[in-house]
Amino acid sequence: MEIKELDPANRINHMEYLPGMEVLEDSSIESQVIAAMNGYDCDKYTAADVRRALAHDNRTPEDFGALLSPAALPFLEEIAQAAQAETKKHFGNSVMMFTPLYIANYCENYCIYCGFNCHNKINRLKLNIDDVEKEMQAIAETGLQEVLILTGESRKMSDVKYIGEACKVARKYFKVIGIEVYPMNSDEYAYLHECGVDYVTVFQETYNSDKYETLHLAGHKRIFPYRLNAQERAIRGGMRGVGFAALLGLADFRKDAFATGMHAYLLQRKYPHAEIAFSCPRLRPIINNDKINPKDVHEPQLLQVICAYRLFMPFASITISTRECERFRNNIINIAATKISAGVSVGIGERTQPEDKKGDEQFEISDGRNVDEVYNAIKEQGLQPVMSDYIYV
Repeated sequence: MEIKELDPANRINHMEYLPGMEVLEDSSIESQVIAAMNGYDCDKYTAADVRRALAHDNRTPEDFGALLSPAALPFLEEIAQAAQAETKKHFGNSVMMFTPLYIANYCENYCIYCGFNCHNKINRLKLNIDDVEKEMQAIAETGLQEVLILTGESRKMSDVKYIGEACKVARKYFKVIGIEVYPMNSDEYAYLHECGVDYVTVFQETYNSDKYETLHLAGHKRIFPYRLNAQERAIRGGMRGVGFAALLGLADFRKDAFATGMHAYLLQRKYPHAEIAFSCPRLRPIINNDKINPKDVHEPQLLQVICAYRLFMPFASITISTRECERFRNNIINIAATKISAGVSVGIGERTQPEDKKGDEQFEISDGRNVDEVYNAIKEQGLQPVMSDYIYV
């Protein structure tokens, strides 16, 4: 990356693919998602529209739009009850547990809201494979059987082979493996699937391409359409599941939530075999930037978004992360979320490395409970903690 990209006159076009980026010429998913988002007017909905959406058994995109609208906020209790009923119907009392494992925090992107961005002065670290295995051993000893492997977005420092080797090690310790790394081409996803990866999560951050351009000033992440089409490339590469998210608070959160839901909805219609998951992250404070805090999206609005996802796509998994506080996480698994992280570290090597050898974290977490504490909290609510939802035969 050349620093001259920071000069607006020299920034690369955020809508044009770079050399080596796979273009899905036969896909119209991107255009359908953007058209749906641009056509979404959250203020047009009335109380009658919300009641109609609640009354339906199978909800349409129009119903989804109503459930996300300001008109739905007075019905939040009824929406939560309906979401809870859908969750119980399709997932019973089960709540999946997992933890993220950050193995590197080098990044080539300049995203102004992220602690890993290439211009932020933090302690950088990339674990070697032996240290990756030590971290995985420490996680496995807690009883967890699912891990989400993350890196900063640097192909140079965390190339596909390195990520693949980490995934091969993970297969020795875990039954389910996910990755949240930089977007790749379908053949690279196929390689990682062969290495043991089950699912891929990609945060689009915001589906508003103009806002996206102002937030991502340099690096490959600046290319908006390549990121948006990552999940489809992952499915074509053989991944069992794909996860979707917008970082709520970067732009109009209702439009971003609507676009996220439509993205997942359209891909599942095109690839019915794919397992769909949502994450619902809000902005969190980051190192060296006291201006990055959650904006506009308060807990009632976050609850509304999560419940709308559940009612629109009742079979989808919904993850609640440690970006949210203990109280909210305890409540939402009783309503709509079906997956919760525990024993979380968002730094590099924090479980096994000496204090002076650790890499800095991506953001501040709100819920620092260990695995046993989250496990017991789930049980106390009459729910069943589940360590693995998949069996290989």
